[in-house]
Formats: sequence, structure tokens, C-alpha cells
Amino acid sequence: MAAAEAERLCLTDLPGELLELILCCDVLGAADIGRVACTCRRLREACQPRGKVWRERFRLRWPSLLKYYSHTDSVSWLEEYKARHNAGLEAQRIVASFSKRFFSEHVPCDGFSDIETLGCPSHFFEDELMCILNMEGSLFFPGAVLIDQYCNPLSDICLKSVQAQVDEITDKVRKVLRTKNPRHPSVASKAGEILIPEVELQRQVLDAMNCVLYEQLKYKGNELDYYNSLNSYIHQVLIRRTGIPISLSVLYLTIARQLGVKLEPVNFPSHFLLRWCQGKEGSTDIFDYTYIDAFGKGKQLTVKECEYLIGHHVTEEFYGVVTSKEVLQRMVGNLLNLGKRESTDQSYQLLRDSLDLYLAMYPDNVQHLMLQARLYFHLGIWPEKVLDILQHIQALDPSQHGAVGYLVQHTLEHIERRKEEVGPEVKHRSDEKHKEVCFSIGLIMKHKRYGYNCVIYGWDPACMMGHEWIRNMNVHSLPHGPHQPFYNVLVEDGSCRYAAQENLEHNSEPREIPHPDIGRYFSEFTGTHYLANTELEIRYPEDLELTCTTVQKIYSSGKERMTAASQGWKQTGV
Repeated sequence: MAAAEAERLCLTDLPGELLELILCCDVLGAADIGRVACTCRRLREACQPRGKVWRERFRLRWPSLLKYYSHTDSVSWLEEYKARHNAGLEAQRIVASFSKRFFSEHVPCDGFSDIETLGCPSHFFEDELMCILNMEGSLFFPGAVLIDQYCNPLSDICLKSVQAQVDEITDKVRKVLRTKNPRHPSVASKAGEILIPEVELQRQVLDAMNCVLYEQLKYKGNELDYYNSLNSYIHQVLIRRTGIPISLSVLYLTIARQLGVKLEPVNFPSHFLLRWCQGKEGSTDIFDYTYIDAFGKGKQLTVKECEYLIGHHVTEEFYGVVTSKEVLQRMVGNLLNLGKRESTDQSYQLLRDSLDLYLAMYPDNVQHLMLQARLYFHLGIWPEKVLDILQHIQALDPSQHGAVGYLVQHTLEHIERRKEEVGPEVKHRSDEKHKEVCFSIGLIMKHKRYGYNCVIYGWDPACMMGHEWIRNMNVHSLPHGPHQPFYNVLVEDGSCRYAAQENLEHNSEPREIPHPDIGRYFSEFTGTHYLANTELEIRYPEDLELTCTTVQKIYSSGKERMTAASQGWKQTGV
């Protein structure tokens, strides 16, 4: 007791600068600093909220966030630490809860910068996303699930359920392993508790894995439909039991590590592989490793066989291990390339999602920033964000001033037009000037020419866009030209469009529209249509009645026809 008291007195007697230096040591955590501050007045003063100790604690924990603070700011670093910690917990909860229910309320899309409910700076949330994507070691599996969740917000995906499916496969492997070697250490151990050092015991695990995955469960590489985006999503790989090299490798590596075998990811060109060390751990000799092709039913390859696999020689650097961030970058890059392949509504949404994720990992990549700016400009969404992106590009690479200037000019014109249009105007359907407007707010529509699904969130009795837009969109080629009702619609690819009445028709199979702005205009999806929120209902006070009447007429008549047809089949015995 006396020795402890002497030690405490010795600590508090140190000069202030030396005491701060000790308390800033990186071996101490936030909880340690909190406990130290509770011991006496001297240490509480050393750990004051606005002091150097809590600032250093914040810096060590979240170094990328210091750019948001000025040296002249008077900041309570303790409160900032708490806010960032709580934002991280909330961000993880939001990511884990991506589902149909959540999407209908609000989805943090567009790089997660539209978070208004966290009660903290949005960059705290974005920083947490980057932390998840950049996780190292065996923890990169949650990053792969995050990619899946972000690109599929209408699917019920969470890390816990996906991990449970992987655990089921792991248990099947243990059963096979038990029949071969009842004394094998992986049989009794729980996931990730041990690493097996003996190569022969590791080989037994991999043999059992190949038996379960490829013989019992019939997993295989999807050679026939290789460029299907479903091959890249972990939850779809588990459902369909097929995928591409990198997604199957993620699954294979995760199971192996749960059984005590350390495999490492290899960013091999054109064909992602895993490597298994046969020599001294950490060896830099590429011939000390066996390479595993999860796409090819777990086949074990030599260096020369890897080259046969892709048809050409590669240098040693391509056989090296890569980080979790690089693995996730390649997964996102695959999706990005798929989004570029076609110009469909689904590919635009995939391109948008994958760009969000890629730029979360590499926020200063000029090429992808320009692609994102062009995409948003093309889809006519979020012009303020386009200006922010362009300003960032100009700061990173002044040589881009030509392309940047062109997009800035046209984006500013877009914003000015929108300002002129925005106002508290109330549109009554009963007005004589609105008599030609056939459709109403909340209806699920289909575009006759382009086939996309959308929901109406606004209308004009005639085209209200400028002459340049009308000319560029070739509106005069329409039978009724610009002198017909036009509708503001939210499209399933994430864009906002302005469609002519003659190009729209009721969707016979209404479904939810996966658009990030749904929650800004609507309060609920009923299964046949969307209900306008209070603000939208004020602007279109007479639309709800027409929407309900239209829905009842369209879909009740459809049900009656199906019932009549069903009765006819019964009578004829078909």
C-alpha cells in the first residue's frame, strides 16, 4: 500500500510536460486516461478535456480526422472522442440494418454523406466506413459483407446471418475431418482459436474443405455467367453456390482460418488466388508456397501451373500477399467494371454504388472522381455534390481544368434552373390549366421506350425546362412535343428524370423503387403505390384521392381477370 502511494506521489510530482508525455503514450487507451483522471486533482488537470492528452488520444485513434480541425480552434477533445466513438457504433448499426424496412425510411447513400440523424459531423460516419473497409488480417470478411450490403440495400443482409452460414459450412468440414482424424486439433477447437503449425495437419483441413465445398455442397466457379454481378456478392455466393475467383477465395480463406489454417490472398492477374506456406513462415521465396484456386475446386498449384492458368509469364511481385484493403479494392473494382460494361438502369446504380465505395477507400483518385462527377451530371442528380467533386479534382490535378470547367458551367446552370423552379407553389388538379395531367403523385410507372421503373414525385402541365434541354433531349420529336404534361420521377437506377406523359404507363407489377431520395418525398410504400409525406401532400393536395382511385381501378380489375381466368381453368379441367 505504501509502495503504491509512493509511486502515485512520484507520478504527480513530475513536471507538467513530462507528465503529459507519459499520458500521451500509445499503450494507454481512452479508458486508462479516464481512470487516471479520476485519481486526483493533479492528474485530472493533466487530462483536461481541451488539453494535449485527449487531443493525442483522438489523433492516435482516428488520425485522418485531424484535417477537419484548426490549431486555433478551442476543441473539447474528450467530447469529440465520445462523439466519434458513438458515431462509429451508430454507423455499424446502420450498416448492419440495411434491409427493406430501413431502405423505405432512409438509406445513407452517396458516400454516406447524407446522415442527418446521427447528431454529429457526417465525416465521423464516413471515417467509420473507411475503417470497416480498411480492416486488416482475418477481419476483412466484414468488409466484403459491407460491400454486399451497400450494393443491395433491399436485401436482408447482415454480417451475423452471413457468418452463421459460413459457420454451418465450417461445422460440416469438422465432421468430415473427425471421420478422417478424430484427434485433429481443429475438431475440438472453436473458430479462430488456434493456428495449426504442422503442414500435414493443415493439408487434412484443406482436403476436408474441398470435400465439403466442392463434392458435398457442389460449389463451383461460374464459368457460364462470369460477368453477372451476383457472383461478387457473398450472400449470393452462399445462396447460389457459385461465384468468381475472388468471392470464392474470400469464402475459402475465411473457412480455412476458422479451422486454424492460415491462407493468404494473392492479387494474381486475371485470376485471384490464395497461397499456403510450405516453408518457413513469412518466406519471401515464391516457391515456398502452394497456390490454391478456389474457383477451380480448390486445386493446388505450383508457380508454373499458375502461369499456365492465365496463359503467360508474370513476375514474382504478383505472387506476393496483399492487404485486406487491396482485396476489397479488387472486389469493388470488379463491380465498377461491370457497371461500365452496359448503359442500363441497373448498371448505372451499380456504377454509382461501386464508385461510392472505391472513393471511400481512395478519396483522392482523380480518374474515379471525374467518373463520379460525370455520372452524377449525366443522371441529373445532386448538382451541389458535383461541384464539390470538381473543386476537389481541380485542387488535386490542375491539368484537368478543361473538363472541370465545362462540367462546372453546366452544373451551375442546372442549379440556377432548379432555384427558379423551387417554391411553395400549390398545384390543384381541379384547375383548368391542369386538366390534361393524367397521372398523380406516388404512382409506380414504367417508361415505354427505356423500360425503367419509377415513381412520380411531381408534375407540370407542360415542359418547364429550358430551350437547350428541350433541344438536347429531342423533345420536339415526340408527337405532342413539349406541350404536354411532364413528370418528375425517381428512377430505380438512382437518377431523377423528367419524363413526358406519352412516354409513361402504369406498371402492372408495382414494386419498391430503390432510390436514395424516396424518404424525402414519401412516408410509406403500400405495396401498390407510395404515400406522399406531409410536405409533398401540401404541394399536391388533390393527388392522393386520384392515386388511390387509380390504384384500386387498375389492380382490382387485374385481380378480377385473374380470378375469372382461374375459374375458367377449373371448369375446363386445365
